Amino acid sequence: MFKRNMLRVSSFLAALIIAAPSLAGEDDFNLPIEVYSLSNFFDGKTKTSIFRKDVKITQGTLEILADEVEVIAGLGDGKEVFIARGNPAKYSQKLDDGSNISAAANEIKYEVSKRTLTLTGAAELNQDSSLVKGESILFNMELEQLIAESSDTSQGGVTAIFQPDSLRKQQQEDKPETTEKEDKP
Repeated sequence: MFKRNMLRVSSFLAALIIAAPSLAGEDDFNLPIEVYSLSNFFDGKTKTSIFRKDVKITQGTLEILADEVEVIAGLGDGKEVFIARGNPAKYSQKLDDGSNISAAANEIKYEVSKRTLTLTGAAELNQDSSLVKGESILFNMELEQLIAESSDTSQGGVTAIFQPDSLRKQQQEDKPETTEKEDKP
């Protein structure tokens, strides 16, 4: 009972980590999705493709890297489902406010029409130096909301790490500024 309540509390806290007023690359969703790989198989009857070896999916600033990606396109244009598998598969995207978000999991399912990512197997999501880890994470890219879960039997449950604003500001101040060197005649 205690573990279940802790999981619920952790899931709630994890949802708060990502709640931000900016949208996740809103312009990205209006751009075409491109898939690059070293190998591709396509089944015209089922409208399914399998991409293998060094797979890279891009849609604007959205990027998914994986060992294998299955694309299910049978539901129609704009309703494709991309299932990326890797050790781990990785996702990254630049948000409209200029910050970055990244994630990693054994499997990343991108549902285009819902603008969601479902991360399963050693899932973790990072934003603004804050981190959420769990067995699975459902992330709504448009609303920047997430639900993280772990089963009652898994070790560790859901972990959420919050960085205070003061620490983030200090880290930004500690970064060396780059200046252009003037050419001397």
